[in-house]
Order: sequence, then C-alpha cells, then structure tokens
Amino acid sequence: MTEKSSKTLVMKFGGTSVGSAQAIAQAAQIVKDARAEWGRVVVVTSAIAGATNLLLDSATSAAKGDLHPLLDAEKWLLVNHENIADAQISDPLQRAALKQELERLIASFGDLCRAIGVLGEASPRALDAVASLGERLSVRLLAAICESAGVKAQFVESTQMVITNNTFQNAHPDFGATTFATRSLLNPLLQAGIVPIVTGFIGATPEGVVTTLGRGGSDYSAAIMGAVLPADDVWIWTDVDGVMTADPRMVPEARTLPEISYGEIAELAYYGAKVLHPKTVRPVVEAGIGLRICNTFNPGHPGTRLVANHKNNKAAPSEKVIKAVTAIRRQRLVTVEGRGMLGVPGVAARAFAAVASTGTSVPLITQASSEQSICFAVPSESADAVLSALQKVFATELADRDIDRVWATEDVSIITVVGTGTRHTPGVAGHIFGKLGDANVNVLAIAHGSSDVSISMVVESVDDAKSVRALHELIVK
Repeated sequence: MTEKSSKTLVMKFGGTSVGSAQAIAQAAQIVKDARAEWGRVVVVTSAIAGATNLLLDSATSAAKGDLHPLLDAEKWLLVNHENIADAQISDPLQRAALKQELERLIASFGDLCRAIGVLGEASPRALDAVASLGERLSVRLLAAICESAGVKAQFVESTQMVITNNTFQNAHPDFGATTFATRSLLNPLLQAGIVPIVTGFIGATPEGVVTTLGRGGSDYSAAIMGAVLPADDVWIWTDVDGVMTADPRMVPEARTLPEISYGEIAELAYYGAKVLHPKTVRPVVEAGIGLRICNTFNPGHPGTRLVANHKNNKAAPSEKVIKAVTAIRRQRLVTVEGRGMLGVPGVAARAFAAVASTGTSVPLITQASSEQSICFAVPSESADAVLSALQKVFATELADRDIDRVWATEDVSIITVVGTGTRHTPGVAGHIFGKLGDANVNVLAIAHGSSDVSISMVVESVDDAKSVRALHELIVK
C-alpha cells in the first residue's frame, strides 16, 4: 500500500459552501482535487444555507396551528435544491432520479409538520426529525454533483454511524458504538475508491431514532468522523479564510491567523467566534489529528492550521501573547447577593443547580472574595427563567434577608482576549485594562479562563465594538 493510498482526509462543507449552484460546484471541484492527492476522502456536509432555520420555523408555526409558512417552505426547498441540480447535473436520468429523491424528502417534511399541527406540540424528538431533513437533502445533492464531476461518490446518512444518547437537539455520541459502525460502513466504500458524502449534524439512538448534535454540529460530525476512522487530517471548509484576529465587521483590519493552538481555538469557539463549533476540538485533540480551516471560495489560501498547545501555555518568544479578540452579545449578568451568604456552604451549588434546571449554559462566573455575592452571565433570552428559578430556590433566604436580592442587569457583552501565555506573561492584564481605560470603557466583571489562554471582561452592550477595536490594537502593534 502506497503512502497516498493509506492517508485519510475528512472534509466538511458548511451551509454557504453548498448554498448555491456556483458554491456547490466549487465544493465538488475541491473534493475532486483532494481525491487526487489523498487515498481516502470522506466528505461531511451541512444543509444549504437557510434550510435548517426554515425547517424549524415551519415546525414551530405548525405547533401553533399555523400551516401557512409550510407551503412557502416546501416551495423554497424544492426550488432551491432543484435549481442547483438543473445547473450542475447534465445527465437527465441522474437529474430525474435525484429530483425524485428530493421531492420524497420534502413531502415527508410536510407530513411531519402536519402531524405536529394535529398534535399542537413540537417535541424535541419531532424537531430533530424535521431539522435533519436539511442535511438529508444536501447530502444527496452534493453526492450527485460530485458524481457528475467525475468523482465516484455515494451519499451516506450518519444515522447509520453516529450512535448517540436520546438527548434530542443536543445529543452526545457513544464513541465506542460510533467507531464500530463508522468503520464497518465507510471502510469498504473507501477501499473501493468511493468518496462517502455524509450528513453532518445528525445521528441516531441505538434504536434508530434521529437525533441532532446541536446547532452548527456539522463541524462536530467531521471531528467525530476524523477521530473514529481515524483520519490523518480534518479540513473545515467555510466562507472565510480561517480564524481571524477579530470579527471583520467590528474591526475591518482584522486578519487571518496562520496557526492557532487547540486551547486558543477552543476558547474562541466557546466565546462567540463562529468559525468552528465549540465541541469540534476535543475529538480531534484526543485523536492527535491535524485540523485546518479553509475558505471554499478562496481555496488557494492556506487558511488556519491548528497546532498542539505549548507546554505550560507559555507563548513562544517569536509570537504575540494576544492572538484574537471576540465578543458575545446579548448576555445579562445575574447576581445573588446578601450578607447572610458569608461562610454558608452550598449557596453556589444551589444557585447553579437552579440555573441548570432551566437548561441554561453559563459562559462566565465571578465571585466576591467576601463570599457575599455570586455573579454570572447567562444569555439574555434565558434571564427571566433563571431569575425565577433562583427566587424559588432561595425563597426562604430571601424572606429571612439572608439573601438581599437576586437580580439581573440589562443586556451586556462578554469581551474575551485569547492568547497563549495570558496568565504567565507579566503585564498582559495591565495592557488590556489600560486599553479599555483609554477607550473610556467601564468593565463590569472579570473572569480568567480556566484554560489559561483567555481573559474575559463584561462591558455595557453599547461598548462592545469599541472594546474589541481597542483591544485589537494590542495584536496589530
């Protein structure tokens, strides 16, 4: 076996990368070029841009008794997918067979929404069944276009390989079962020189019930595929040139980072950077696989390569400590405070158990050294539910004045500075807060990432863009 024939590449294409006839033709060309360089190629695809939101909105409307959006959604799905097929598939028999498949799936979407309308409820299980249809449509489309471009390809639904628990809408894979199923299904195809085109985002319980891995989970699907095969490299194809030093909409002079550590990208993904799904990093790191982020529309650009974390998270002498600045908007700071909390064990545990009962994730926590208050951030849309849960849990303490109040700010933003060595390099915090002070930005709360590669600050929502621009100056100087 030659070195080429034994190397395995997993590539994932995002929604914009398959969202138009021109884009999907470019994706097919990238697959063809990769197949010439790599012995074994697996492709994971998202739904075409806009499809998943449309599917879920239609199901939600149906649950409320409104089926009018369904007709528009069915038409949009049919027209957009068939227009791409007409533009890119020349063989009439192949095109007709594909359209028949697309029409069948879109009809099943209509049936699901009408059933939801009869029940008057869209359960998480039903929503996963609806949401999965976007990837199930696009995987057939991309496989057919790859075939038309001269690549031996076959679509594969990941419900046959990614075995998960039954936590619908945010399922967790069973890596043991997934490894066995994935190798059993994909290895014979790869050995036959076929490129499997796999649905991202979705999996199934051991009983075969469709689940999804959380919004944006196609990145995670690619990482799972890469880890369990295992692959030599995983490439995430998106619509930007890689990981940038900041959101270019906030900072026009933001630039692409040629490389970034796993720890740094994990922090960026968690704190709002949309280039990579937060769960993607772990399977790749644990499997020791290379990861690259590339631009479908600029395939000649090297993108961003992820590299191993530096030992002790110290920056190399030749690199800047701060790599990137990101912002999460629409957050609210929730505070539990009272003199009666001082030295009382279990207050924090009860507070976060209450938050967990609402299904809310907490991106930032800070606590006064006097133990008289606990402050944490939650998404704005979850704040009312969190406050209600906390008031219920601490009803006795509030009545006895052991806890003075439980309250939340108006909308705020979390600004996070990411870079290896933020903890171990003297003066970094001083530079950061000096820059914010010069920009006349008031910091409401501070937290240092447990990974040692980030510092997060909460600022008023009106100051978020100004804060990001000010801190970005520490990178470009």
